[in-house]
Formats: sequence, C-alpha cells, structure tokens
Amino acid sequence: MEANEIICTNCCNWINIFGLITIVLILFPNIIYAIKFRVKENKCNCCRSMYILEQIGRYGSIFLMSFNIGIAEFGFASEGHFLAYLIANVTLIIAYYIVYALYFKQQSNWESMALAIIPSCIFLIDGLLLRHYPLVSFAIIFAFSHICITRKDSCKIDSNKPQEQS
Repeated sequence: MEANEIICTNCCNWINIFGLITIVLILFPNIIYAIKFRVKENKCNCCRSMYILEQIGRYGSIFLMSFNIGIAEFGFASEGHFLAYLIANVTLIIAYYIVYALYFKQQSNWESMALAIIPSCIFLIDGLLLRHYPLVSFAIIFAFSHICITRKDSCKIDSNKPQEQS
C-alpha cells in the first residue's frame, strides 16, 4: 500500500471517531471545572473582536476535528503519521489532565497558559498530520486568540495572590 493510499478509516465516514474522542477528553475537565468553581468571567483588557476570533477558532476546530463535511479531502500520508497522531494526542491529553489537576488545587499563570497552549497544539498537530488544512486554519486562529486572551486574563490570577512581604 502506498503512502498516499493510507487514509485512516475514521476519515472515510462523516464522523472522525478519534477526533470526537479527543474533543470529549479535552472538554471533560473544563466541564468539571465549570461545575466545581461556577466559572466567573475573568476578562482583563482584550477587545471584543479577539473573543469573537477565539470562538470562531474554537468551534471551527472542534467541528472539523469531529466531522468530515467534505470541505477538503484529508487523511494520513502514512502509517507513521497515524502513529504520530495517536502518540501526540495521548501525550498531550495526559499532560492536559495533569496540568488541570494542578490548576484545580491552585490557579497560577503558568497553568493557565499551559491549559491554553495544549489544546491549541492538539488542534494544530491533528490538522497537520491529517493534512486537513481547514482545521489547521481554524487551529491557528484559535491558538493565537486563546493564548492572547489567556495571557491578558492571567493578570487577574496574579493580582488575586497575596503579595509577599520582604
């Protein structure tokens, strides 16, 4: 079988089961966090257009990771790309859960940034390995806006910490 013929069976249907599982695993700790902490708006000084871009990138990435709607043909170029896809997703999701466990205990700036960067990396890596360029486009929009917003929102986390006296 030639490399260009290797297309994972999950991409041939209209549902990408691996992508859907990845999305559910990413959303699970977010839902737990929202329930446990009754998420409050934590906005600093980002403009409204940045929040809109974030939502476009987020929902576009989630949708394109989960469903094949025939926008563009895509698939893995080789079995190695599929293996890299699985290893990258498992590794990044484990890292995401570890960081979220730490974040549940005490919120800090580095954990907030990691929780923004890890899903951005998942979307980008999945899009690149699948050669799914619409997904890559939405992932870039999401990564840029989500990381920017998280960076600006982290000022609230840092300002809520008590200042150490020297």
